[in-house]
Amino acid sequence: MSQSDIQNLLQQNRLLTEEVKRRIDQIGAINIVAATVSQSLDLDVTLKTALRAVLDVVGAEAGGISLIDEASKEVVLRAQEGWPHDWVTQPMRIPYGQGMSGQVITRDEVVVDNDFDGTEALAVPQFHNENFRAIAMAPMHARNQIIGILSIMSNQRNAFSAENIAVLKSVADTVGVALDNARLYETTAEQEERLHAIYQATSEGIIATDLHGRISLINHAAATIFDVDAERLIGTPLRESPIHRRVRDSLLHALSDNNNDKKSFQVNLDKRLLSIVVSSIVIESSIDQARHNDGWVIVVQDITHFRDADVQKSEFIRTAAHDMKNPLGVALGSLNMLNDFVGADDPTAQELIQLGLNGISRLQDLINDLLHLEQIEHGYGASMTTFKVGDLMEEAVKDIKPLLSEKNLTCVVEAADSLPQLTADRRWVKRAFMNYLDNATKYTEAGDVITARAYGSSTMLYIEVNDNGPGIPVEAQSRLFERFYRASDDRIKGTGLGLAIVKSVAEKHGGGVYVQSQQGKGSTFGMTLSWGTPPPINPTSAG
Repeated sequence: MSQSDIQNLLQQNRLLTEEVKRRIDQIGAINIVAATVSQSLDLDVTLKTALRAVLDVVGAEAGGISLIDEASKEVVLRAQEGWPHDWVTQPMRIPYGQGMSGQVITRDEVVVDNDFDGTEALAVPQFHNENFRAIAMAPMHARNQIIGILSIMSNQRNAFSAENIAVLKSVADTVGVALDNARLYETTAEQEERLHAIYQATSEGIIATDLHGRISLINHAAATIFDVDAERLIGTPLRESPIHRRVRDSLLHALSDNNNDKKSFQVNLDKRLLSIVVSSIVIESSIDQARHNDGWVIVVQDITHFRDADVQKSEFIRTAAHDMKNPLGVALGSLNMLNDFVGADDPTAQELIQLGLNGISRLQDLINDLLHLEQIEHGYGASMTTFKVGDLMEEAVKDIKPLLSEKNLTCVVEAADSLPQLTADRRWVKRAFMNYLDNATKYTEAGDVITARAYGSSTMLYIEVNDNGPGIPVEAQSRLFERFYRASDDRIKGTGLGLAIVKSVAEKHGGGVYVQSQQGKGSTFGMTLSWGTPPPINPTSAG
């Protein structure tokens, strides 16, 4: 090998060594910037930290970071270092696509001017007053789009070599990703603060739990309703929380159902009446697709004032019902006498008389239901016996056999023989159960199946009736048990008191009522009854 060949080989080795060193330095610079900017998710801190790190590794005297404001279509200066004047407090804003920043964004590449002599046409001409003589601007990318511009400046001409530009280009995207993460975190934090302010300000009590019923959130209204310390309840299982036993038992029953439908029910706490809606939280997960839900949201309203108004209204209606009973009896007797007198000779008179009889019959049904409510709420004629719930349910199904036959419906009773016997007013419980069955026959399609089931816990008996009807909108579910409320087809006959009677019966036996329904998927109406003798009846408490 000749001497010249050896010299050439040495020269190539030297150039290769320098290139490797330059690449190592670039990688080291990128790593330094990446490590520095990853230490915080605060956007302002990340901006300042990133800019200082870039200036250190590039060796520039000054620099700036601008972010794209999509709303205003402007490039806004958010951080600066080494500038004589402050352009951040009152930020420099450049219309999208104008000036040197417009070139960077349009061409999506680094723009360098190593002879920045003041003659350049700028979107912000005052920038020439900074007296920089060299400038390099690189686009920053995140999520496959330009999010801003990283700039370096010098007071000397020809300050930025190809190596400086290569390092700037390499670190620009690293800074861009860090800034984008910080901005996303900042946006998320702002949304969380806004959401926190909203749910703390609402008058409705809100409780959130995880999949296993452990409380993860409780707002001020819920803490006030249940008279608990919200902070101490975070992380506590719902079953161990110090809220009222009736509420807790009802919530645990609602959460134990694997059905993800919303559940709405009311709980009577003697002096207060609470309306509760339980909804599952379902978040799509690519990791655990078999998971049913991620937790529960419980919304609680104190509707005692509605109940108090309802008591006053009921007192008026009951008085009116008593007063109407005698006049209606006289009218009914008169129409029957007129019917006998006219006979079958006048079809027109017969039709008019029948219309009058039908109207009086509907009024009598309404009055009878009102009086039944009065009897139940005041405990008139209460007779406590011990009986098997399954026998009562089978008996009730036989009693409504004609209604089932009219629509070719089948009613299946599911009540285990091992269920303990119930101590209650059998007549009232049967009436309440038959009201549920009657309601189901009205809304179930012909030829379908109605399922009635009974099951128990250590303290409560649960009786449910499931139909395959049209379902009930969620916004109507909390009002279903109000007197005269009709959520569905007005063409279906009824007084609007059937479900109110069920509610009163359940509450007088230490329990409550609930409904689970989804439009197009049928409904399940349920009531709970205490196994033992119901508590003393308070004449002033109404459903």
